[in-house]
Amino acid sequence: MDFTAPDLTASLLPESFRLVGWIGLAVLAWRWMMSGDWRRLAEPARLNLFLGATVTILALWQIRTGVRPGLSFHLYGISALTLMFGFWRATVAGVLILVANAAFGRGSWAGLGADALLLAALPAGLSWGVLGALERYLPKHFFVYVLGNGFFGAALAVAAIGLATTAVVAWSGAYTLDYLLSHYTPYASLLLSWAEAFSTGMAVTVMAVYRPQWLETFDDLKYLRDK
Repeated sequence: MDFTAPDLTASLLPESFRLVGWIGLAVLAWRWMMSGDWRRLAEPARLNLFLGATVTILALWQIRTGVRPGLSFHLYGISALTLMFGFWRATVAGVLILVANAAFGRGSWAGLGADALLLAALPAGLSWGVLGALERYLPKHFFVYVLGNGFFGAALAVAAIGLATTAVVAWSGAYTLDYLLSHYTPYASLLLSWAEAFSTGMAVTVMAVYRPQWLETFDDLKYLRDK
């Protein structure tokens, strides 16, 4: 049994699912180009940080285990990338990681679109949404930023990946819902979310204290002054 299989292999998903994934990825790419966010990568310092963070998360993804082909467990790091670069570049970093995995034979080119939506865009979007909600409804405080975004946001993002993967795989008929709920979903959505929350929370705390310039969503004046 191949436990190094990617998260949603082409063999698991029917062609219609893969097509929807590629359409969604194309829409995201178009929206990113229209947003102008890509211009930030023209700055050498930002580009170096972006590429360094992407390679670091790529290495993190290689530490994985699984229960069946297509059902693997590993830390994602997308929430940390979102706090560092925002939604768009975090999603692009996730796609680059999936492309590298496919090039190394640890991922599927055919299933890249579906993987990108579930493993990059979904967690980045949720993390970005949590950031916006906390800034709107809670005080601008250092611990609100670290605990709310680094811990809670990361846990929510990974839980969503587990639940969404369960829904897609069950809907495609690759595995039965009973099997997924017994052998995959509780670990992917609950246990893994705690590990992601701890690792992301610690990383965000360290960056906020020692390298705040690495976190584009963190502002010293907003979160620290007069607190």
